[in-house]
Amino acid sequence: MAQWNQLQQLETRYLEQLYHLYSDSFPMELRQFLAPWIESQDWAYAANKESHATLVFHNLLGEIDQQYSRFLQENNVLYQHNLRRIKQHLQSKYLEKPMDIARIVARCLWEEQRLLQTATSATQVDGQAAHPTGTVVTEKQQILEHNLQDIRKRVQDMEQKMKMLENLQDDFDFNYKTLKSQGELSQDLNGNSQAAATRQKMAQLEQMLSALDQLRRQIVTEMGGLLTAMDYVQKNLTDEELADWKRRQQIACIGGPPNICLDRLETWITSLAESQLQIRQQIKKLEELQQKVSYKGDPIIQHRPALEEKIVDLFRNLMKSAFVVERQPCMPMHPDRPLVIKTGVQFTNKVRLLVKFPELNYQLKIKVCIDKESGDVAAIRGSRKFNILGTNTKVMNMEESNNGSLSAEFKHLTLREQRCGNGGRTNSDTHSLPVVVISNICQMPNAWASILWYNMLTNHPKNVNFFTKPPVGTWDQVAEVLSWQFSSTTKRGLTIEQLTTLAEKLLGPCVNYSGCQITWAKFCKENMAGKGFSFWVWLDNIIDLVKKYILALWNEGYIMGFISKERERAILSPKPPGTFLLRFSESSKEGGITFTWVEKDISGKTQIQSVEPYTKQQLNSMSFADIIMGYKIMDATNILVSPLVYLYPEIPKEEAFGKYCRPEAAPEPEMGGDSTITQPYLKTKFICVTPLVR
Repeated sequence: MAQWNQLQQLETRYLEQLYHLYSDSFPMELRQFLAPWIESQDWAYAANKESHATLVFHNLLGEIDQQYSRFLQENNVLYQHNLRRIKQHLQSKYLEKPMDIARIVARCLWEEQRLLQTATSATQVDGQAAHPTGTVVTEKQQILEHNLQDIRKRVQDMEQKMKMLENLQDDFDFNYKTLKSQGELSQDLNGNSQAAATRQKMAQLEQMLSALDQLRRQIVTEMGGLLTAMDYVQKNLTDEELADWKRRQQIACIGGPPNICLDRLETWITSLAESQLQIRQQIKKLEELQQKVSYKGDPIIQHRPALEEKIVDLFRNLMKSAFVVERQPCMPMHPDRPLVIKTGVQFTNKVRLLVKFPELNYQLKIKVCIDKESGDVAAIRGSRKFNILGTNTKVMNMEESNNGSLSAEFKHLTLREQRCGNGGRTNSDTHSLPVVVISNICQMPNAWASILWYNMLTNHPKNVNFFTKPPVGTWDQVAEVLSWQFSSTTKRGLTIEQLTTLAEKLLGPCVNYSGCQITWAKFCKENMAGKGFSFWVWLDNIIDLVKKYILALWNEGYIMGFISKERERAILSPKPPGTFLLRFSESSKEGGITFTWVEKDISGKTQIQSVEPYTKQQLNSMSFADIIMGYKIMDATNILVSPLVYLYPEIPKEEAFGKYCRPEAAPEPEMGGDSTITQPYLKTKFICVTPLVR
C-alpha cells in the first residue's frame, strides 16, 4: 500500500501530527494530488545533487500540469485554482534553488515514515494481549519462521528414525544373543562355522547388522545436517533479529521510535531451544544404543562426540544470547532519560530470558553488578568505582511478567561511590547499555548528551573507552536525534526548517548540511560563536522550557521556535501589522521564548519588533498564553495598545491562545456587620507592558 494511503488510515492524534509537517513550502494538497509520483522519486539523492534536483523539479512541474488538465476535464474549479497557485509559488521560490524543495520533500517523507513506525509500534503495544506477535512480518522473518518449522519437522522425523533404529537394534541383539546362547557362534560375527544352517543364520545376522549400520550412518549424517541448519537459524536469530532489537532499544532509549515487544523473538528462540534439547536427548540415546551394540567401524563411535559437542555449544550460546535487559537502568523520576544514574537515587531495570521453559521457574538467580573491572576501564585515569545497594539479587520467575515470561525486575537499587577496596567481579554475559553516573542533578544535561552521542554512533555494549576519543557524527544523524528529543516527550518533532536553523548554529552557513561532520566538542563542550555556553546546554534548556511551560502551545504547532532573524524578517515583512510569531531566544542560556511582530511606523514603513525573551522564572508566575493575550505597548501618548493580532500566518490571537488562558474568577460581594452588602474589590489583572521608544 502506498505510504500516503497508509497515513490516511491512522488515528486522529497521528493525523494531527501529519498536518503539522506541511506548510506553504510544500503544501499538503500537492502531496495528496501527486502521492504515487512523489513517493516514486529519489528525493534524498536530489537533495545532494543539483543536476538531479533540477530534473526532478521540472518533472514535478510537468506532473502538476498533467494533474491540472485532469481537474480541467472534471470541471473542478477549486482544485484548478489551488494547483495553479501552488505551481506559481513553487516556481517563484525554487526555480533557482531546486535542491531546497528536494530537501523539504525528503524530510517530509522521512517524517511520514517515522510517524507510521510510531503508530505501528503503539498499536503493537496496545494489542499485545490479544495478538502477542501481531507485528508486520518481513520477508526475511517469514523465511526464518519457515526454517524453524522445517527444523521442528526434521527433529520429529529424527525421533521416528531413532525408534526404528532402536527396534532394529533390539531385533539384531536378540538374534545375535540367541545364536550365541545356542553355541552356534564359534567366535564372533567375524568367525566361521561349519554347519550350513549356521552359515544361513550368520548371513541373516550380517544382513541385519548391515541394515543397522546403514541406518546409524544415515542418522548421524542427518543429525550433522540438522545441527548445521540449527546453527544457521541461530545466527539469524542472535546476530540479526536479536541484534536488530537491541539496536532499536538503543534508539528508543534516546527518544527514537518505541521498540517492538520481545514476544515474537521469545517464541522463535523457545522453539529452537526445544528442538535443540530434543536433539541432545537423541544424541544421548545414540550413546546408549552404542553401549549395547557396537562393532568395527561403528559410525556412532566416530561421530557422536562431535555431534554432542556441537549441540552443547549451540544450546549454551543460545541460552546466553537469550538473556536480555528488557528495560535499561532508569531513575523513575526521569523516565525520559534512561541510562543516567544519580548516586543515592533509586533506579530500576529488568532482565528477561527469551526461553519460556516452565521448569526454569524460580530456578535461575540473577545478580546486578557494576562491571567496571576490565583492563580497559582500569587504564582510564580517574575512573570511579561504585557499589550497588538495595535488593540486587533476585530469582527469575514467571509472575514478574504479564505473559508468563521468565523475568526479574529490580525496583529498588541505588549506587554509592566506593571509597576503598575492589568491587566484585561478575561472570555474567548479559549487560545493560553503558550508564553515566552523576552525583548532582545539575550534571544531567551533559550526562544525557553523552548518552545521546554514544547510542547514536555505536552499538557496542561495553565500549567504555568511547569518550577517550569520541568519533564524529554527521548532521543527518544529529538532526534525527535532535528531533527525537522533542517528539519523544511532546507530540511534535522538528521540521526541516527548524533543523536547518539548528544546523546553521552548529556549523555556520552552508548550502547543504547533509553529510557535514560534527565533533563531540562542537556539540557539547565548546561555546557557540559569540555565546558563553555550548549548543547542547542552550538546546537542552529549551527542551526543558517546552516540556514544563509551553507544552500545549508547542503541540498545537503555534511555536515556530527555531528560526533565523533573516528568515523571521522575510516571512513577517509581507504580512499585515499585528502578525506575530513565537521563537526561542538565541541569547538565553537558561532557555527563553519571545514573540516578534510586524508594525508600521508613522511614515508607513514596515518595522519588525521583538520583546525581551521570557524565561522560566517569569513563566512560573504567568503562563505564556496569558502573557500573549495581555501584552501591551505604551505609545508616545501613554496609550496602551496591543500589537499582537494574528499568529503567523493568519490565526486570530484569541482563537489560538484564548483556551489556554486562566479564567478570571468573578469577585463575590461581602456582608458587612450590619448585614449591608459591601462593594467587592475592583478586579486586577497582570499584564506585560513595553514602553515603545521611537
